[in-house]
Amino acid sequence: MTHFFKAGRFLLEDLLSTLLFVGLFVLTGNLYLATGVAIAVGVVQAVWTRMQGRSLDAMQVLSLVLVVVMGGATLLTHDPRFVMVKPTLVLGAVGAVMLRRGWMNRYLPPVVIDVAPDVGVLFGYLWAGLMFATAAASLALALLASPALWAGFMVTVPLVSKVGLFLVQFAVLRLVVRRRLAARRAGEVAAPA
Repeated sequence: MTHFFKAGRFLLEDLLSTLLFVGLFVLTGNLYLATGVAIAVGVVQAVWTRMQGRSLDAMQVLSLVLVVVMGGATLLTHDPRFVMVKPTLVLGAVGAVMLRRGWMNRYLPPVVIDVAPDVGVLFGYLWAGLMFATAAASLALALLASPALWAGFMVTVPLVSKVGLFLVQFAVLRLVVRRRLAARRAGEVAAPA
């Protein structure tokens, strides 16, 4: 369970600015408050990480750049459609970063990297696909639906789909690692000494 919570913590850290933006925007309807908080949280997270002597992961750098650049553009344009399209751009960029082989290793326990690296890579690509699918749905709603429908979608579907994929990944990796470790042990026992 330790690895489960560690991966969940990393995922929450990477998505915190985006989740705060969408949540505050839906709750308050205040574009400036939601954007300002998202920018501030993104910057504070990056500074805190560096102060702890850790380097920023590619996903963290992407998140920070997108939050600051897109948030700044949101504050300058005052255009609600831009705000609604922004998650599409963010999700698309995140999906593109997730196409990098091995990006998920940061979130995986060492045993998975050792025993089932192929499954970790596969799930990395599934995560990229989820990001692209969510981006496409968000764009369609931003251009064709009401702001209320778009906001309802953004508050529920991305979070539910991410939690769902996270739980499926956890269960599959656990099963595959256990089976492969058992097969290794059986192979070692069967091998002549």
